[in-house]
Amino acid sequence: MSRRNLQDWLGYLEHLHPVAIDMGLDRCREVASRLGLTRPARQVVTVTGTNGKGSTCAFIAQMLIGQGKKVGVYSSPHLLRYNERVRLNGVDATDEALCEAFEAVESARASVSLTYFEMGTLAALWLFEREGLDAVVLEVGLGGRLDAVNLVDADVAVVTNIGLDHAEWLGSTRESVALEKAGIFRSGQPAVCGDCDPPETMLEKAAQSAVPLLVRGRDFDLVRGDACWQWSGKDRSGSLLDLRNLPMLSLPLENAAVALQAFALLEPLWQPELLIDALRSTRITGRLDRYSIRWRERNLSVLLDVGHNPHAAAYLARHLDVRPKSGRRLAVFGLLADKDLSGVIDELVPIIDGWAVAPLATARSRNADELRSALIDRRAPVTIYPNIAQALEEQCNLASEMDEILVFGSFYCVAEALAWLDRQAKSGGDGFGG
Repeated sequence: MSRRNLQDWLGYLEHLHPVAIDMGLDRCREVASRLGLTRPARQVVTVTGTNGKGSTCAFIAQMLIGQGKKVGVYSSPHLLRYNERVRLNGVDATDEALCEAFEAVESARASVSLTYFEMGTLAALWLFEREGLDAVVLEVGLGGRLDAVNLVDADVAVVTNIGLDHAEWLGSTRESVALEKAGIFRSGQPAVCGDCDPPETMLEKAAQSAVPLLVRGRDFDLVRGDACWQWSGKDRSGSLLDLRNLPMLSLPLENAAVALQAFALLEPLWQPELLIDALRSTRITGRLDRYSIRWRERNLSVLLDVGHNPHAAAYLARHLDVRPKSGRRLAVFGLLADKDLSGVIDELVPIIDGWAVAPLATARSRNADELRSALIDRRAPVTIYPNIAQALEEQCNLASEMDEILVFGSFYCVAEALAWLDRQAKSGGDGFGG
C-alpha cells in the first residue's frame, strides 16, 4: 500500500476523532509515553492568551535565533499550508518530515482516539525532539490547562492577555479564563503576564504554585515615544534590565514587550543590537500585514489582520485610528458563527467607510445575511458577495490610490484573501509586493 502524502494525512486526521475539540490530556499523555517523548528541547516556552500569541511566539523565537540558538516553534492555526504550524529555525517543516511524524504517532496511538490538534501536537513534539534543539516555543491552541501542548513543562510560561473568547470551554468571566490559562504554570518556574490587570484567580494560582509571576506595569513595561519606545524588565535573578531607543514595529509593541521579558528569563546573554535586529525583522503573515498591489493601473494598499474577537478588534481600531487617513477605508469581512459579531464590528464601524461581507469556506461560517443585518443596524454601508475573493476584488475595483482596503476577521477570511493575492501575482498581470 502506498504511503500517504501530507494532504492525505490531513484529510485522515479531520475524521479521526468524533469531535473537533475534546479537552483533556490523558489520551495525549498515553500516546506520548508510547512514543518515548521526553522533552522537545533544552528550554521550553509555552505561550497562551486571548490575543497576540502568534506574534509573541515569533518575537521570542526570532530573538533566540538571533543569539545563534536552534529553535522550534509550534503554532496554530495555519493560513495557507499546514507546514506553517511547525517551524525549525524559521523554516516551515517539509511535507516529508510531517508525514514521517504522523506515521510515528499513528503507529504509537493504536486504538487511542486523538483529535486533529492532538495528533498535530504530538507530531510536532516528536519532530522537535529528534532535531536536538536548544529551545522550543509552543503556542497553546485553546485555554491552557487542558491543551495538548501542556503535556510539556515550561521553563517560562507566558500569558499575553486575558479576554473573553471560547466561553463554552473557558467560561464566561475573565476569572475563569485566567484560571484556565494559568494551567500552564509550573511550580518554581517563572511566568510572564502581559495583562496589566490580571484577575485574582491567576495571582492566586501563581502564589499557590510558588510561581514567580512578572506582570506588565508592575515588573516590566514599555514606554512609547513619538519615534521610538523603550522597555524595562528583570532577568531571572531579579536584576533590572532596559532597552532604549527601540524602533517602532509593525506588530503590537505590547507583544514585543512580553516577548522581551520572556527572553530575559531564558537567556543570560543580553545583547541589545541583536535583540533590536530580531524585533525589527519579526513579521507574522496575516497580522497587521500590509501589501502594496498593482491593480488595473492603480497602486493600492491592502492591510490583512486576523482580528476576530472584541479584544483584537479594539487593538486593530486603535492601530488604524492613529494612522493618517487620506482617503476611504474599505473593509472585507468574514467571521465564524461562534464569535462575538457585535463586539467585533462595534469597534470598527466608526472608522470604516464601506463594507464587503461574504461567507467563509467552512461549515462554521456565520451567514453573510447576519453580517449584513448587523451592519445595517449600525447604518454602515454594506454589500454581500458570494465569497471573500470576489469581495476583495470588488473593493479593489472601487478603491482609489488614496484609499485603504482592510481585510479582517477569521483566519479563513485572511487565508482566502492571501490566496487571491497570490493568484494575481502568478497570473502575469496585476501583482503585489509586501
